[in-house]
Amino acid sequence: MGAFFPALASAADAEAAAAPADDRIVFPARVQQGAMVLGKVPPGSTVAHAGRALRTTGYGTVVFGVGRDAAGSLEVSVLRPDGRREDVRIAVDARDWPLQRVNGVPPKTVDPPPAIAERIRREQARVSEARLRDDPRTDFTRAFLRPVEGRVSGRFGRARVYNGKPGSPHSGMDIAAPTGTPVRAPAAGIVTFAERDLYLTGGTLLVDHGHGISSNFLHLSRIDVKVGDRVEQGQVIAAVGSTGRSTGPHLHWGMSWFDVRIDPQLVLERAP
Repeated sequence: MGAFFPALASAADAEAAAAPADDRIVFPARVQQGAMVLGKVPPGSTVAHAGRALRTTGYGTVVFGVGRDAAGSLEVSVLRPDGRREDVRIAVDARDWPLQRVNGVPPKTVDPPPAIAERIRREQARVSEARLRDDPRTDFTRAFLRPVEGRVSGRFGRARVYNGKPGSPHSGMDIAAPTGTPVRAPAAGIVTFAERDLYLTGGTLLVDHGHGISSNFLHLSRIDVKVGDRVEQGQVIAAVGSTGRSTGPHLHWGMSWFDVRIDPQLVLERAP
């Protein structure tokens, strides 16, 4: 196992970093909970992690996500083109998850009646399905940008209590900004979900960046793109709002590797 493989700023950087003749297997020795992990394998290798076959780019780049509650070590299995197998172990560093109390949330969004609970289940199932897309596009290899500038009002992974009732850990990064503030695509991708009125998340938009990496944007007041659209990095795709379960205008930016939630802040910190 080699040294840490730096974040790739672009597909061109990936090509320069891993020529076709390069037979290295390179992954970070340690990762944090919530990380997006980039690694390098010999082109043409078969790679598996967490029961899933990982796509490889033509240059041998692979990517996967580390869950909030991952612990101990992770294993990546690499079968080289010549048939030799190598198993890589990556240590997971635990993070501290402070408790965050969120008061003033509409009570019907915290303890919904049965009919509303069923609506929420159906809506979230549709969002989950959109996250399962697995395209060969490599938009995730470019350094990500913040979609909105503003104060970070909620951080990934924090345990949350809504109106005194325990809820799920926070799955993204909240950025406070006035309603109507433009939301820009943090990386290029394809729009896979766009709905203006989900019960919990209000205006909801998903952009797929390839290889199972996607971004979601919640509580939007406006959505400017539709499913199937190709968006480029920095393009205005929506506007900040306070729709759904929200106590004030802000953007919730979440990221996922398929069904594994990852921390956008860690993805931003990978930028050179």
